[in-house]
Amino acid sequence: MHEISGMPGRIGLVDDRFEVRIERLFPHDQRTVWHMLTRPEALPLWLAPGTIMLRVGGGVHIDFADSGTTIKSTVLALDQPRLLEYSWSSGDEPARPLRWELEPIGEGTRLTLILRLPVTEDVAKACAGFDAHLEMLAGALEGVPMRFPLDYYLARRRLYQNLQPK
Repeated sequence: MHEISGMPGRIGLVDDRFEVRIERLFPHDQRTVWHMLTRPEALPLWLAPGTIMLRVGGGVHIDFADSGTTIKSTVLALDQPRLLEYSWSSGDEPARPLRWELEPIGEGTRLTLILRLPVTEDVAKACAGFDAHLEMLAGALEGVPMRFPLDYYLARRRLYQNLQPK
């Protein structure tokens, strides 16, 4: 079983949606972390192959071929290299705004991920998935790309199920 380290994200209710906040501190400068979040050559190292047109209204296409999930969205907010927001959805699916905020902290960067989901969705699954991908991001930033950490994901999913608002 994978050991759980680091603080889990927080799950709250805002209006009729779950709001998830997951924070990570990376010992890398803001531009390096921004590059990993936005560049087509970096996305497959920790998330999935994709492209993000860095302008408001620009296309977002992320293809999780193994699971059959494809994100086709548009950039909703952008302030390089500090803020990127788009919806984690495609077509007629409900909006799932996903916001990446980067803040320089000393020589490193605090990344805050904010995700809003309909209350009808499995928030623990979403939290655990993003949490696992942030573990992959940490590895990729260190030059050690890794496969999706399934044991970590499963442990985090159980943890998030207990944190989920009732």
